Amino acid sequence: MINIVLFGKPGAGKGTQAEFLKEKYNLTHLSTGDIFRYNIKNDTDLGKLAKTYMDKGDLVPDEVTIKMLQSEVDKNPHSAGFLFDGFPRTLAQAEALDKFLESKNQNITATVALEADDNILVARLLERGKTSGRPDDQDEEKIRNRYDEYNQKTAPLMDYYNKQGKFHAVDGIGTIEEVTQRLNKVFDKF
Repeated sequence: MINIVLFGKPGAGKGTQAEFLKEKYNLTHLSTGDIFRYNIKNDTDLGKLAKTYMDKGDLVPDEVTIKMLQSEVDKNPHSAGFLFDGFPRTLAQAEALDKFLESKNQNITATVALEADDNILVARLLERGKTSGRPDDQDEEKIRNRYDEYNQKTAPLMDYYNKQGKFHAVDGIGTIEEVTQRLNKVFDKF
């Protein structure tokens, strides 16, 4: 079983690349953003709670996110592996994910970070916000708040996984095809 964590700041292209990767490597794609948006659209209790944080550009608290993700993994017992997109975002989430996977005799195979300059990503998100309708993609201050959250809470995970020999950085700037080719070179090693 292959379990990959895909990192990157909002707008780095995680969702776009995850679509190609899940098909090529037969992985179940678990995007916390997609799961939250589904719950928000369907006005579930989790969706209402997540929306209060997301509207401010804040991360949803660990305990909510962890329970939600465990449920999604449990719904796919016959998966060949998982592509975690947007999770873990904090050290506590990474440790909880490791513990949860260990309980299923699994582990994280590798983590891959799509790296890109903040100013390029802000421009991408503002452009995406024009068509997505997502309020967190339409306000530069909220976008930069999300990047501050990422730098404070998520960036330390790179060190956590690097110490385990599981961290790989990939340049996320270029055409979709160029970035996909870079990711394939890394994924083909697993």
